[in-house]
Amino acid sequence: MAPAAPTKFYTPYYRVSTQKQGQSGLGLEAQRTAVRTFVADPSQLLSEFVEIESGKKNQRPQLLAAIAEARRTGSTLLIAKLDRLSRNAGFIFALRDSGVDFVCCDMPDANTLTVGLFAVIAQHERETISKRTKDALHAKKARGAKLGSPQNFTAAVIVQGQATMQRNARQHPANQQAAQLAELLRDTGHTLWQIAHKLNASGYRTRRGNMFQATTVQRLLSNKASL
Repeated sequence: MAPAAPTKFYTPYYRVSTQKQGQSGLGLEAQRTAVRTFVADPSQLLSEFVEIESGKKNQRPQLLAAIAEARRTGSTLLIAKLDRLSRNAGFIFALRDSGVDFVCCDMPDANTLTVGLFAVIAQHERETISKRTKDALHAKKARGAKLGSPQNFTAAVIVQGQATMQRNARQHPANQQAAQLAELLRDTGHTLWQIAHKLNASGYRTRRGNMFQATTVQRLLSNKASL
């Protein structure tokens, strides 16, 4: 009779963006629920680490402590949501180089390559958005507009804001990640059917919860290109 497989233990890491969220439990409880769903046996969960930080800050003391604890106990670092780890690529690579195993509840098949790719893309997008915002404010100021004045909220600005909200509603974060991965696979010579197979195997679904097909992959890539 083969010996039973050793019990696998996890060190949960959670992050909420503000002190208010940390005190109210908003966001944090949802992450804990995701972890409890992922690990059926509560005895496999070791000490948890909660970070209350802004995603733009580069200080992650609780993440470093969680990595150290996972290394000490030989456990796996467990993250409820991939985007909760960090939007800074440096932290992804630091985790990779630490030698500690990690898994994300919302993307259990992710590895250091795919996670690193998403981190680089997310950081690039954040820096691009920040630059565009600053450039737009500078241009507005150069035209003589008084920033922060209620009079600046013209009908055109309101319409643009509504269009942005509608676009963001259509672009669920998971679909953004799927589009980025699909684009990478296309650029490396994969066919639409091959891309669909890899997206489905990685747990991605369309906005309506269906499996990806070649036609929906094509639509996903077209929507990304039109943005």
